[in-house]
Amino acid sequence: MDFTARIKELAKRSVNASKHALTEEATKTSVVLPFIQTLGFDVFNLDEVVPEFISDVGLKKGEKVDFVRKIDGKLAILMEVKPVSMALGAAQYIQLYRYFGVTEARLAILINGREVWFFSDIDEPNKMDKKPFFIFDLQSYDESQVTKLSKFQKSKFSIEAILEAASAHKYTSAAAAYLKKQLAGPDDEFTKLVGRQIYDGTLTKSVLEQLRPAIQSSLDEVIRDRIQDKLNNAFRPDPLPTDQVPVASIEDAASKSDIETTDDELQAFMIVKAIAARVISLDRITMRDSKTYCSVFVDDNNRKPVCRFYFNSKTTRSIELFDNQKVEDRQVIEGLADIYRFATKIEAAVKTYL
Repeated sequence: MDFTARIKELAKRSVNASKHALTEEATKTSVVLPFIQTLGFDVFNLDEVVPEFISDVGLKKGEKVDFVRKIDGKLAILMEVKPVSMALGAAQYIQLYRYFGVTEARLAILINGREVWFFSDIDEPNKMDKKPFFIFDLQSYDESQVTKLSKFQKSKFSIEAILEAASAHKYTSAAAAYLKKQLAGPDDEFTKLVGRQIYDGTLTKSVLEQLRPAIQSSLDEVIRDRIQDKLNNAFRPDPLPTDQVPVASIEDAASKSDIETTDDELQAFMIVKAIAARVISLDRITMRDSKTYCSVFVDDNNRKPVCRFYFNSKTTRSIELFDNQKVEDRQVIEGLADIYRFATKIEAAVKTYL
């Protein structure tokens, strides 16, 4: 069983634990120990996994951290467990924080059977950061997050590589959060920053209020254009010469000669792929055209619908969306850019099939 499959099995355990594990010990047995095994550690070997690890910290004597993981005989990862019924928060890892400063471990994990928070000392050496550099939710994750988690396997473990990636991820995430905030509504500082480049006069409060919606619209336009350019380059391969087209394809084309996939349908499909790419691999999003509408699926499976385009009418165009119960919601659109308004629903539909 490969790593992705093992994580899927672990996700099932997490869902079951959320319903039945009422204590910290039950959470350890049902999810945490299998999680440690999934990362390649032998939970029955004290040279690799030490439960109830004791290390006196200052005036605190006899305190225990739930698990310590060793690699090549050295402390590598500290782990503190909370019951799956308890949400993880800042007040819950004081003990883990104290241990981090007096051991040689460079990684610390806080886990509650659903979420796994990873900490290190990126901000200040030998002092555990206040915020995790990576959070993995066993009940809601995507492929890119599984790839990141795989780096914590014993067989692939490299503290230098992990911390280098963690540092880059920390600042990338912070920058992304800032830009998302500006996309939702540019603040005064951001509006002034852009305003100085496009407005010659004094940036009074009234001028800032005039510029703000224009700047917000321009951000949306830039993102749409970048996505469109990438999709145009990625999904328009050169056609095969006629003599290289398989006979079966020619016959299929002949049988569907009365179905025409329009440029608007292709553009709409590219937009949906761009939205879905946030949560799933692009190659899993597929399209099928028919006489009445054009459908978008996950894995080319008609039991995994994402949306439909109704673009054949001469007067109106609409998009049909699906919720997690596959209930349809048809919405009229004025232009293709309106599809971005339904990004949240499109992502939710795709997540249903992960």
